[in-house]
Amino acid sequence: MDYVNVYANAKINLALDVVGKREDGYHELSTIMQTIALKDKLTIRKLYTNRIKLNSNVKWLPNDERNLAYAAAKVLLDMFELDFGVLIEIDKKIPICAGLGGGSADAAATLLGIKKLFNLPVSMDELMEIGLELGADVPFCLMKGTALAEGIGEELTPLPPCPDTHIVIAKPPVSVSTKEVFRQFKQENVNKRPDINKMIQDIENGDIKSVASGLVNVLESVTVKEFVVIERIKRLMLLNGAIGATMSGSGPTVFGMFEDKPKAQKAISQIRVDLNVKEIFLTNIFTPNPKTY
Repeated sequence: MDYVNVYANAKINLALDVVGKREDGYHELSTIMQTIALKDKLTIRKLYTNRIKLNSNVKWLPNDERNLAYAAAKVLLDMFELDFGVLIEIDKKIPICAGLGGGSADAAATLLGIKKLFNLPVSMDELMEIGLELGADVPFCLMKGTALAEGIGEELTPLPPCPDTHIVIAKPPVSVSTKEVFRQFKQENVNKRPDINKMIQDIENGDIKSVASGLVNVLESVTVKEFVVIERIKRLMLLNGAIGATMSGSGPTVFGMFEDKPKAQKAISQIRVDLNVKEIFLTNIFTPNPKTY
């Protein structure tokens, strides 16, 4: 085998609460994470040198250890002292710096791809431990599906699959620093918190309307103040028939759930024209097939 193709799925946060702050400065989270069908394609090719090369259709994307896919490859190649290198080609579809876990998803896909390419004797649990060293979202991006994430996002409890629905993903043309969002976050500025336990129950009951009505992200208390376009996108989604809408992660991406596909398509058209949002996609919930690693 000289190459493998692997796919990196984006994630959204159906509910996100900040429940505390640790001594090391990191915030304690309680969030329900969901994989969606929007994905990057990675082709990983075996090189008969010990180099790692990375190319992408996004010219300004880092192609060294600042890229989590590159870092993931280096960890596995060094761990097993392989006399090979790899060429990683990333076809990016997931918006970058968007709160959708694109970098973490690419790292997870790279770990799985290199395991397969070289038939490495490494378990899923071991890959998740490696992934956590790369970033808090990487273990979930390896697992995929629907999960409660606690701690800094690394304590994962799998949940039943979320009912499928049409999802509009809209990333406005602004940049958000996750570190800065958490630095500015203050509990007293939060007006509404998600009911995590109720959402878990709604997922277990297969009640997508109740899931959608419970979409809440406390980090909006920081990001919306700086970027009013986030609230405008939410409003347009709801006016066009979304059964719920909120920001994903630290933003700035907003997602809305729609039971009616034509309404979702109308929302896309209006948001694109009225708010000059070019990175906007129609996708859906992704539920992985059971796999043996």
